[in-house]
Amino acid sequence: MIVESISTTLATGRRAGALTFGAIFALESLVRSLNSTVVSLQAYDLLGTSQKVSELSTVVSLSVLVTTLLFPFLLGRMRRRWAYTIGIVVMILASMLLASFTVAGQAGGMYFRNCGAAMMNITLSLYIMDHIRRADLARSEPIRLSLSTFSWMVGPASGVWLYIHFGTWGPQIAAIAAAAGLFILFWYLRLSDRVTMTSGTLQPFNPLGNVMRFMRQPRLRLAWVIAFGRSCFWSTFFIYGPLLMVEGGVRKQVSGLMISASQGLLLFAYLFGRLAVRIGVRPVISLCFLAIAASSVTAGLAGKASPYLAMFFMLVAALAATGLDGVGGIPFLRAVRPHERQRMAPVYRTYIDFSDLIPAIVFAVALSFFEIGSVFIILGIALAVVGSIAFRYLPKSL
Repeated sequence: MIVESISTTLATGRRAGALTFGAIFALESLVRSLNSTVVSLQAYDLLGTSQKVSELSTVVSLSVLVTTLLFPFLLGRMRRRWAYTIGIVVMILASMLLASFTVAGQAGGMYFRNCGAAMMNITLSLYIMDHIRRADLARSEPIRLSLSTFSWMVGPASGVWLYIHFGTWGPQIAAIAAAAGLFILFWYLRLSDRVTMTSGTLQPFNPLGNVMRFMRQPRLRLAWVIAFGRSCFWSTFFIYGPLLMVEGGVRKQVSGLMISASQGLLLFAYLFGRLAVRIGVRPVISLCFLAIAASSVTAGLAGKASPYLAMFFMLVAALAATGLDGVGGIPFLRAVRPHERQRMAPVYRTYIDFSDLIPAIVFAVALSFFEIGSVFIILGIALAVVGSIAFRYLPKSL
């Protein structure tokens, strides 16, 4: 069905839809998922403690944040297709650095992996805003997220298995192969039909001016806070979830299976999207944050003393997080003005960098005094606050 839809789009020249972008996003997700869990486990193997992993994540996240805001200067007036292509190449470079199994290679690999993901994320978001009407976002975004489910179900567990059985190069070779497939798919779509991937540029501009412009718009600020809260959960889950399992005496392979199982829940993103169409985006976002908060605190209380119980509640939180994945980006997509999309998208995208940076700083301090379960307790309390803000300020008509 997906192949037929894409082929029809290419043949008829119609505007690209959710299935076309879903196919690109699914392959992009496979590239990232194959070493998503390996990154934290390998860092732990290199550094020896969760606190040192958190400190490394802090440095990398801060560097990526600065780079993201400078993208318009670095990329100049480059067309989007070339910006996306550079993102793919940077992801390949990241895999090669991670495979070196050195502290320098680990730091460089983490940095370039996040930068490459940022380039692709910003560019794909611009394409989506060009092709998908605002009224269709509540239906199209959950479809796009659901199509990436297979990638996130297979990738993390496969990456850990390759890491255990074939060493550091195992998962990275698989990620490089997936990146090559993404390169071919993206350029096949671009070269076959200019309507599918319209020409465009990432225009140069003043990053500080864009940040100030972004901050002056309350709806964009709210959209950023919601996306930041959602991303805080996933960054914490991907980094500290496997570490909690390993410190609790559970095999590494189980932590990879846990991450893959959590991503299988992305299938529910479509159902959350349908629910949002019926009852509205605001109640879905608010209830999902509440469920994540309660489950995260419970998982933290279980901690490494009861790792399987903690894993159960982390997966419950992941189920609720799929609802935010399905509809959590809609407040921004509906709020941003068409003529400001290219200026505001990189600023909005910083929620990912901040969600890596701020928790890493807080957790590095917390882990100096408490066990690893404390990070999920802190996370749950913070997300309860974000959910309250969303319920208070999101328009009922959204």
